Amino acid sequence: MARDIGLGVRIPERECSDVNCPFHGTLPVRGQVITGKVVSDRMNGTVVVERNYLHYVKKYKRYEKRSSKLHAHNTPCINASVGDEVKIAECRPLSKTKTFVVVEVLKA
Repeated sequence: MARDIGLGVRIPERECSDVNCPFHGTLPVRGQVITGKVVSDRMNGTVVVERNYLHYVKKYKRYEKRSSKLHAHNTPCINASVGDEVKIAECRPLSKTKTFVVVEVLKA
């Protein structure tokens, strides 16, 4: 039995028994919701998501491109892989660097 996490995302068809799954476990999501591209899935249960954004430089009155990488928990029911465009949501700290969880794969 999957639960609605309240972000307007599709509930995955596959079931999983992960405790840290926002749909089938007990992990609450709150805070930021970010979209980005998966650049690495080599860690067990974790993906690295890169997000690109524009930063305004006041001195030159222009924008510059910047990017940052975030670690996100990858549940077995979603199973995002390299190259996927994903939506990640903030949650409680799961490890030293993981404070996000993958909630939806937008484009494979």
